[in-house]
Amino acid sequence: MTTPETGSAKSSRGGRPSECIILGIDPGTLVMGYGVILVQGNRVSLLEADAVRFSGEDDHTLRLRAIFDHVLQVIDRHHPDELAIEAQFFGKNVQSMLKLGRAQGVAIAAALQRGLAVVEYAPKRVKQSITGNGNATKEQVAAMLHTILGVKELPARTDATDALAVAVCHHFAGGNMPRPSSRSGSKGGWGSFIRNNPDRVVK
Repeated sequence: MTTPETGSAKSSRGGRPSECIILGIDPGTLVMGYGVILVQGNRVSLLEADAVRFSGEDDHTLRLRAIFDHVLQVIDRHHPDELAIEAQFFGKNVQSMLKLGRAQGVAIAAALQRGLAVVEYAPKRVKQSITGNGNATKEQVAAMLHTILGVKELPARTDATDALAVAVCHHFAGGNMPRPSSRSGSKGGWGSFIRNNPDRVVK
């Protein structure tokens, strides 16, 4: 991670810097959970976690705009290096799936606008990573996060703890993913990444 105060941190194994801020998001059109963690070597610290509720009376497009704005606000507040987001699950209600997919896409678009690297994780993968059980309950996931993060209290809303779980899952995965820029808001972005890594582009 690079900051004006500290300069460039030395890279750890696997290509990730020794310090890294990860934003995790549990997308939704009515409630969006988010969690931000700071990784310093093998140490993981909680920076912020909460859930944002959107008015069900608002038009769907207005809620999508609100999601976009809130994600940008969190990014500008913490300057994360990477976004980990829960992937869409398949259900019987097609309309609900479409709306959830739009919410996820808007959150990803906000992250890309700030130059963050983005990765998705399936819900079962997240639960397996945190608890060792892909069918764990939300309460079991939250209980394990207490231990992993070493905090006395976590947000009561499971949307927030689910988002934190996605961020921690990404940390455990090692972050083996393309890094379009060293810091959010940099001038590099995907264009610079592609120019510098032509072998990583499928034509």
